[in-house]
Amino acid sequence: QVQLVESGGGLVQAGGSLRLSCAASGRTFSSAAMGWFRQAPGKEREFVAAIAWNSGVTHYQDSVKGRFTISRDNAKNMVYLQMSSLKPEDTAVYYCAANNGRISVLAAAYDYWGQGTQVTVSS
Repeated sequence: QVQLVESGGGLVQAGGSLRLSCAASGRTFSSAAMGWFRQAPGKEREFVAAIAWNSGVTHYQDSVKGRFTISRDNAKNMVYLQMSSLKPEDTAVYYCAANNGRISVLAAAYDYWGQGTQVTVSS
């Protein structure tokens, strides 16, 4: 069992930066692949980034490549999403998710989800 709590969201101007954090509890965190997803109003939840349990593999949605960086600290049970050069289209609720299996870009592959944190980018 893994419990996830996101933080770090807020209002930022276009071009700005934010760092989202996800605090995980549960003894299986260090072996879990982790992902960030987002959902904008009226849209389906979409994949943003994912990282393997040992940080050896990462995946990104094409629209965030070069702007977002996912990382994790297994010693602290934390996952981060550093977001830079933010655009209004990045506005969404961002969710942290844990997957007991392999790293995946599919939401259906993730077993545990946080409650989400709102990111709003103004133009």
